[in-house]
Amino acid sequence: MSEVYAARRERLRERCAAGGSATALVTRPANVRYLAGAAPRGAVLLLGRSEDLLLCGAPPSGEAGEGRPDEALRVQVLPRGGGDAAVAAADAAIAQGADSLAVEEHHLTVTRHRAIGSVAPQLRLADLGGAVEQLRVIKDEEEISCLRIGAEIADQALGELLESILVGRTERHLALELERRLVDHGADGPAFATSVGTGPNSGRRGHRPTDRRVEEGDFLSVCLGATYRGYRCEIGRTFVIGTSPADWQIDLYDLVFAAQRAGREALVPGAAYRDVDRAARQVLGSAGHTEGLPPLTGHGVGLEIDEDPQLAPAAMGKLDTCVPVTVEPGVHLPGRGGVRIDDTLVVRPEADGGPELLTITTKELLAL
Repeated sequence: MSEVYAARRERLRERCAAGGSATALVTRPANVRYLAGAAPRGAVLLLGRSEDLLLCGAPPSGEAGEGRPDEALRVQVLPRGGGDAAVAAADAAIAQGADSLAVEEHHLTVTRHRAIGSVAPQLRLADLGGAVEQLRVIKDEEEISCLRIGAEIADQALGELLESILVGRTERHLALELERRLVDHGADGPAFATSVGTGPNSGRRGHRPTDRRVEEGDFLSVCLGATYRGYRCEIGRTFVIGTSPADWQIDLYDLVFAAQRAGREALVPGAAYRDVDRAARQVLGSAGHTEGLPPLTGHGVGLEIDEDPQLAPAAMGKLDTCVPVTVEPGVHLPGRGGVRIDDTLVVRPEADGGPELLTITTKELLAL
């Protein structure tokens, strides 16, 4: 992997040079990990003139959740109480003869930015912008493999839950059990806070589990994700508890399923982000559901659970091959509940079989 990280840093270096800066300071943890292989707490990465440095307050632990630093990258551990790694990186840049430094202004606090300017006034500070985030959009096959394994873990955890007795258990209990199962099956941990919604809470995006208990006839919606070697995937499904679903539940489920299928089918290289959103949103709108819909149909995933691209009505840009995204339309009827169906897929050309579905738990409306 060392050559992979070196190639990523070189691409960033070329972008910096084009912007007039020979050095760069990366502070956003996911970006540090992408370029260095690991992001110990508080670590920063300096792309220097003569060498690159990973600066951190403590030695890397080597744990899977933290990652392992690129062996070709020098790690500089600050002495205990050695201050801010970002400020130390600015000092290191000066020592290497730098006269400018590109920084992630969208991540640096005002206080840190001022501290760097105070300690290294001779450095001209420029904005690196979202250069690293842009590099992260297209994944290599090793990254996709991590996402694929994470998806398998999430599928397995969800499948085991569905085989257990659900009636009478609380949303909070089910969410905690799912997160335990993720770790049991090899995940670093959950990719985000697991959402479990029952009855009137079902189908709500980002619903925080409560002490409401599962009842016969409820919709049960679950959204979870696994983190594997730092990479995060997502899956969401909706089920009916107990007896056969009511007519309104079948109709609503079929509608959301059709919207999700339309969004998945729109995932082709070159498709505009907003066109993918429109494909799913039009299906829901044609049935009269225009108010209260989620602000987006999907988003990118990777070292963070919510990355670019954003599949939203006003999003600008077009899909590339090897971009993993979610497609997650939903409808929530206040007081009744709702449906959400969520998959993680990788954009692939038609010649390669079209979008690759990573989360494969059935989307059939099951009565549990």
